[in-house]
Amino acid sequence: MKPLLLLVDLQRDYLATPGLEPAAGALVDQTAALLGAARRLDIPVIHVWTTVEREPDSRMPHWQRLGRWQCVRGTAGHESPPELTPAGTERVVHKHFFNAFGAPTLAPLLEQNGATTLILAGLHLHACVRATALEAYERGFEVWIADDAVASDDPLHAAITRRYLAARAARFFSVAQVVERLASSAQPRPSGGGHAPDPDPDPDPMVIAARRAASSWATQPAAVRAGVLTRLATHLAARPDWATDITRDTGKPIRYATEEVAGTIAQLNAIARRAPAETPTIPAAGSQAHARRCPLGVVALITPWNNPLYLPLGKLGPALLYGNTVVWKPAPAGLGIALRVLQQLQESGLPPGVVQVLPGDRTTAERLMAHPGVDAVTLTGSLAAGYSAQEICARHHRPLQAELGGNNAAIVWSDAELGPAAESIAEGAFALAGQRCTANRRVIVDRRCLEDFLTQITAATARMPSGDPSDPATRIGPMISPEARERVAATIARARSRNWRLILPVADQPVPGGASNGWACHPAVIAVCDDPTDELVQEETFGPVLVVQPADSWAEAIALCNGVRQGLVAALFSSNLERQQSFLREARAGILKLNRSTAGAGVDLPFGGWKASGVGPPEHGEADLEFYTRSQTLYP
Repeated sequence: MKPLLLLVDLQRDYLATPGLEPAAGALVDQTAALLGAARRLDIPVIHVWTTVEREPDSRMPHWQRLGRWQCVRGTAGHESPPELTPAGTERVVHKHFFNAFGAPTLAPLLEQNGATTLILAGLHLHACVRATALEAYERGFEVWIADDAVASDDPLHAAITRRYLAARAARFFSVAQVVERLASSAQPRPSGGGHAPDPDPDPDPMVIAARRAASSWATQPAAVRAGVLTRLATHLAARPDWATDITRDTGKPIRYATEEVAGTIAQLNAIARRAPAETPTIPAAGSQAHARRCPLGVVALITPWNNPLYLPLGKLGPALLYGNTVVWKPAPAGLGIALRVLQQLQESGLPPGVVQVLPGDRTTAERLMAHPGVDAVTLTGSLAAGYSAQEICARHHRPLQAELGGNNAAIVWSDAELGPAAESIAEGAFALAGQRCTANRRVIVDRRCLEDFLTQITAATARMPSGDPSDPATRIGPMISPEARERVAATIARARSRNWRLILPVADQPVPGGASNGWACHPAVIAVCDDPTDELVQEETFGPVLVVQPADSWAEAIALCNGVRQGLVAALFSSNLERQQSFLREARAGILKLNRSTAGAGVDLPFGGWKASGVGPPEHGEADLEFYTRSQTLYP
């Protein structure tokens, strides 16, 4: 293998495109890491730039029709940001259209370097990266695409492109995986060669087993199905080591792992109480036409690592109660808990085949969702995972329920009790290192009390113990991985680069955690952000970072609260009844709270986001019947 890194259209004008997924800052950070590794390993790098000339006008025809001038030679927008500036012998090739091979100098440079493997990163996956990958494949190159170092302003189109290319012309790896592969290929191979990597887990046998079990499970009395759930709840309550296992596997502080177990027990019992009344299979002669609810069949569950017990069983419980069988693909860090749950389900009387646990990564999840034997998909994950699931489920006409996180805001008005508000917001923002979908990401503060609030939130955060997650006093805890920590550190670095005021309330304390439980970073309050369009406001950090946005009027506060694409949770801290009513009318989120943290939710009420935070029916409560069954009308 002779690799070469090809960076496509990583120019300021393209990076300023609205709606990039992932956002420009994260894209540049990941690409810079990839570029740095290539330089350390002495791998050739070529920068491909779109270059527009004014005389004669060399714009693409559709740019001419739109009156768009971008990437004009000699302008700042034509160049890369400083982190990606070509260095040393790195060449820049210039193209006018989508395909990098349209640059006449590219092919000779590839031949000159003896390249056999092209590693692609850049913009846009659905357009220029796609065109370049297909041309490279046609020319006989092996093509790798750095999955977290490509972006698109059309994420659904990008999801289609990812599936299309992966099935034909390219292999997708994270930047970390690319670097690992490059580093290992640079080392001398031991005699006899290495062993081939394990193939991706195959969902087919598990889906077939779940399909075979579906008919008999659906015809079991509802009380029997509910009994499995109540016995599972009893097993959870009888074994105190569930919380210890969660802490060991994910680094979640033990106090919150214990709360998760208790919440799961309450949730299972609440689900079991909703067991439907039995109805005759065949309507009696002369009975009136009526509707009934039928199970979907085989449901694919895709679940995250941060609540490895509560979130999956909030899906699995109603799926089983209403007569479905399940193939469950947990996040890798949640696999141990999932296998233990499966064992407990079997001991609770669950027949063989009704629930299958499928190990694997994102690729495995996509294969499961696309399997022809799956009847519906429920997923909790990132926006990118949501786009992939939407594309797959739309293609197969398959019901989808997706909870996709939140960029949750709390409004703090000058008539609020600032001390209690700061305590609640600090807990919501920084407990569990901010690694939950309901965490408080933003706080919108009446400018009249801004400085007082900043004093209070700094003090409240400083009172939150950090340290060993197995210590019952710990509230902040570590990140799930070193990659997650570096991602958050990069976010904080971008805030520093903008010269924003940065408050680190516990910077003098030792950083908690270690290699066995992930890596931690200190909580950060970014204050004050007056630009509502900035990436640090618009993107969900999923870490211990709180962005403060001042508001000069109530109307502005509501606009800031609603001014992001997500809409999971919003909160208001105010003692004014009229203002509370205004908030409840105007806030655009699926969950609204008054004078309490955005974090957390009840076990038996619908849980779902608006806008980009959710697809399909919400989870829990009365919404479960809506998703896990379908209506059928009978005319006797």
